[in-house]
Amino acid sequence: MLSVSPASDTLEATLREVVETLAVIDRPPCSPGERQAAEWLAARLRAVSGVEVALEDEPSWGIFAPTVTGLGVLGMVAAALTLRGRRVLGALLAASTLAGIVDEAQNGPRLLRRLVRRRRTTVNLIARAGEQDGAGTLVVLAHHDAPQTGILFDQTLQRRIYERAPQVIERFKTSAPQWWLGLAGPLATLVAALRGRRAPARAGLLLGAVGSALVADVWRSPTVPGANDNLSGVAALVALAELLRDRPLPGLRVLLVSCGAEETLQDGVRAFLARHRHELEPGHTWFANLDTIGSPHLVSLEAEGPVWMESYKGPWLRDLLATCAKRIDVDLQRGFRARASTDSVIPSRAGYPIVTLVSMTDWRSLANYHLPSDVPANLDFGTVADATRLVYELARSLASS
Repeated sequence: MLSVSPASDTLEATLREVVETLAVIDRPPCSPGERQAAEWLAARLRAVSGVEVALEDEPSWGIFAPTVTGLGVLGMVAAALTLRGRRVLGALLAASTLAGIVDEAQNGPRLLRRLVRRRRTTVNLIARAGEQDGAGTLVVLAHHDAPQTGILFDQTLQRRIYERAPQVIERFKTSAPQWWLGLAGPLATLVAALRGRRAPARAGLLLGAVGSALVADVWRSPTVPGANDNLSGVAALVALAELLRDRPLPGLRVLLVSCGAEETLQDGVRAFLARHRHELEPGHTWFANLDTIGSPHLVSLEAEGPVWMESYKGPWLRDLLATCAKRIDVDLQRGFRARASTDSVIPSRAGYPIVTLVSMTDWRSLANYHLPSDVPANLDFGTVADATRLVYELARSLASS
């Protein structure tokens, strides 16, 4: 890691200012607090000379928990009907439950969400820096809304496994597939309905009850401060704006985009891409997503997929990022894949090369992820600073090429 300098002191001061200011605002998706955070962030970025800022209202359908809880209950009804001998109806309901959960989890067209949920409004922030007529564009993503907590996110078991057998945890570079629990219940019911066996239906009913209870617990739980997830990324956007002001990169346009409604499972970034895709020329546009970069170890994700895995477009860009990390002496771990969804999957599906920076603890979890302990005091600002400098170096490399 580079030695401390006045420049690094200034960088950390900016990061702390942003995180500590916004962490006290209750920021669930589509809430007044989410808008308040976006408006403060817009004012803060407008204070950086050479940066143009816009706030854009976009449609959203709120947090995912109500929809998924309803689907879980529907799966339980399917299991109960199957146990009563109504196998055809049970199979149809179980298949509908499966399709609905996959649509939510894997970022599908969201047909059910749009059909049954009230349309709400989120707000995206777009800050334009660098040369607006540059030959290439780097879009740097973060999100300013915060998640809800719940028993589902407790890290005690994983941490204890690491403490007793660290070699077990260290073998894995893919997070646990939490969404599979929601799929297991209706799958078991389908097996029962197709084969005429009661035991799988009983298992489907039990699994559906457990899964529904866990998601309902998230639904009823409060929003956390979100210092790591994802004020760490938001703070890096502001710091990048200041770095680009102090050390301009000729030939490169940079869009610093803080999305709302990421915790709904990507409503904000979907709207951003739909609105701005016409100005993001394929072949000359690259993305970098900063999501939860305040744990001790900086990590480059290679792929994500709650149900099935999708590799990100542009492996060459991830290689370039790794080269940049070595050049500025930043420790960057590679080869990791996420079983959660991030904003990265939306531009990747659209064909844009993307790098995704996250961070991890020693026990391979995002520090304080979706927990009340996700406060500024528990943030590793050194890792956030490293991620900021690394993205700037990536931008410099893209500009020079």
